[in-house]
Amino acid sequence: MIKKIVIVGGGTAGWLAANHLAKKLKPYNTSQVEITLIESPDIPTIGVGEGTVPMMRSTLQYFGISETQFIRECDVTFKQGIKFVNWLNNPEVRQHAYYHPFDYPFLEKFDLSAYYLLGAFEDFGSYSELVGFQSHVCNASLAPKSITHTEFQGVSNYAYHLDAGKFSSMLQKHATEVLGVNYISATMKHANLGVNGEITSIETLEAGEIEGDFFLDCTGFSAKLSSDVLNVPFVDKKDTLFVDRALAIQVPYDKENDSIPSYTVSTAQKNGWIWDIGLTSRRGIGHVYSSSHTSDEQALLDLSKYLKMPAEQVDARKISMRIGYRQEAWTKNCVAMGLAQGFVEPLEATGLLVFDITARMLAEQFTFEHKAMEANAKAFNRRVCHMWDKVIDFIKLHYCISKRSDSQFWLDNRSTSSIPESLQEKLTLWRYQIPKAYDFSSTLEVFNLENYLYVLYGMEFDTDISALSCIYQQKELARKEVAEISRYAQSLDKQLEPNRALLEKINQFGLSKV
Repeated sequence: MIKKIVIVGGGTAGWLAANHLAKKLKPYNTSQVEITLIESPDIPTIGVGEGTVPMMRSTLQYFGISETQFIRECDVTFKQGIKFVNWLNNPEVRQHAYYHPFDYPFLEKFDLSAYYLLGAFEDFGSYSELVGFQSHVCNASLAPKSITHTEFQGVSNYAYHLDAGKFSSMLQKHATEVLGVNYISATMKHANLGVNGEITSIETLEAGEIEGDFFLDCTGFSAKLSSDVLNVPFVDKKDTLFVDRALAIQVPYDKENDSIPSYTVSTAQKNGWIWDIGLTSRRGIGHVYSSSHTSDEQALLDLSKYLKMPAEQVDARKISMRIGYRQEAWTKNCVAMGLAQGFVEPLEATGLLVFDITARMLAEQFTFEHKAMEANAKAFNRRVCHMWDKVIDFIKLHYCISKRSDSQFWLDNRSTSSIPESLQEKLTLWRYQIPKAYDFSSTLEVFNLENYLYVLYGMEFDTDISALSCIYQQKELARKEVAEISRYAQSLDKQLEPNRALLEKINQFGLSKV
C-alpha cells in the first residue's frame, strides 16, 4: 500500500501538487497517507509565471483559499484575456491588434462567425468585439466584477496576474497549515532505488534519508528524479516551437496611479515576442525569443527598445527553456510535475495551466494500491502526452498563420515542415469550413473551439464559405444580435470600475464570501 508520498521540489508546481493531493486525500491523512514536500533552501524558483487562466479560480475555490486573501497576499490583478499586438503583419506595413478574451463568444442564436466571414459586418471592429463584450471591457481597463460581487463571481470570466514567488508562499502556507502537508527544507544528494527499479528514498544533506512509497519530481528543468535517476527520455519540440530563451525584468509604473490593464499584452518581435503584465505595484515584462534566430545581445536591444530604456540600464534575468515534454510523465513510482514534466513557452499561460490540470488529474485518479500503479501510469501518460500535443498545436497556430515576413523566424514558423500534421489537417479543413465542436473530440484538448475561433479570426484567417452562403440568410437578425451585444457592452461602463480602483477597494474592505 502507498502510505508515504514525497514531493521533491517546491515552487508553484510543487505546492500546487501538494495542495491537490492533500485536498483529495485529506480524510486519510492521519491514518493512511502522509504527504511530505522537500525543498532545497539554495535553489531559487524561476518565479516569472505571472499569468493564469480561469481554471485557477476554480482551483483556489476548491482548495478553500479566500479570493480576498489571495489578492492581498500575492499582488494580484484581474486578467480577462490576452491582447496580441503585431502578430499578423510587419508593424512597419500595418499596425494590428486583437484580443483573445476568456468569455465564450455569443454564438447560441446565430453563428456570427459565418456572417463575419461573409462580410455582413465590414463596418464593425474585430472578431472578438463582434461576438462578445469582453474586448470592450478590456479596452476600457475595467475590472470583470464589482465590489458587490461575492468571491470568485463576476460579470465576465476572468483569471489573474500574480507575483509567482508570493503565490508559492501562499500555497505552501495553505498546504502545511490547513491541509497537513509536512515540509522539510533540505537539499537532495541522490535517490536510492530498490531491486525493482523504483525509488525507495531520497538522501538529503540536511535531513538525512527520507523514505517514501510514491514520489513527485518537481525539480524544474533539471528533472533530478525523472531524468537523472529514472532516465526518462525527453520529447524535444524545438523543431516546432522555436522560442527557447527569455529575458525577464520587473519595472515600476511610470506614475503611481497608472491604470492597470485587465489583460496580458503580447507584442510580437522579429524573433519572438514580449509579455507585459501589470501587477498592483509593478509590471512584469519579458522578451521570449529563439536563440537559433537571434543573439542574446540583440534580444536585449529589442527589449530595451520596448522599455524605452538604454540597453545598459536593463537588468534582465536570462532564462533558458527546454521545449517539449517527458516521454512518460509517470515512470515506476515517480511522476514528473511542472517543468520536470514539460514546458512549451509562456504564451497563453500554458505552464501553470498544465501544471494545475495534471496535478488535479493525478490526485483524482490516485489509488493507495500498489498493484494498480502500472495500469494507472499508462492511462495517465496517454492523457498527459495527448494534452501536451494539443497545447503545442494551439501555440503553433499563433505563429504559423501569421503573415509576417520580416525575419527568418517568422518564415520558418510558416513553413509546413515545422507545423504538426494534426494542425495542418485542421487548417486545411478550416480553409473551407468554420471550426466546429466536432473538431475537438477529446475532453483533454485544453484549448477548444472558442479559443481557436478567437485566434483564427483575430489573425484574419481566410475561411472561404461562399459556397455555403445560401445557408446564412438572416443578416438582419444577426445584426440585431450584434447590436444587443454592443448595447450590453456599453452598459458595463456604468456598472464596472477600473481594475486598479476595484483592487484598492478589495484590499481595503475585502469581498463577500456569500
